[in-house]
Amino acid sequence: MADEKSLKTLTTVVYALQGAGFLVGITWIAAVVIDYVKRDEAKGTWLESHFSWQIRTFWWGLLWGALGVITFLILIGWLILVADAIWIVYRIVKGWLYLNENKPLP
Repeated sequence: MADEKSLKTLTTVVYALQGAGFLVGITWIAAVVIDYVKRDEAKGTWLESHFSWQIRTFWWGLLWGALGVITFLILIGWLILVADAIWIVYRIVKGWLYLNENKPLP
């Protein structure tokens, strides 16, 4: 089992990769792969909630992003994509703030 300090560092890296995903989309995939690979090591620690939070952010963001792209031509897609981006930024910021305070996410 990895120590909490290295898991916290890794969690910080994943939040950074998610943020970078707005510029370089492939970092989203790297972030979620890291989460899945290291999730078992975080089980039972306060960091476990961050791994789950990041995984859910990826999948729900992908779902809403896909719906936004599909409906893009009928204009509602624009709204869906903007709302999705705002929601993702909110989740990255909230997660990072909780991580910085050494708190699990609700």
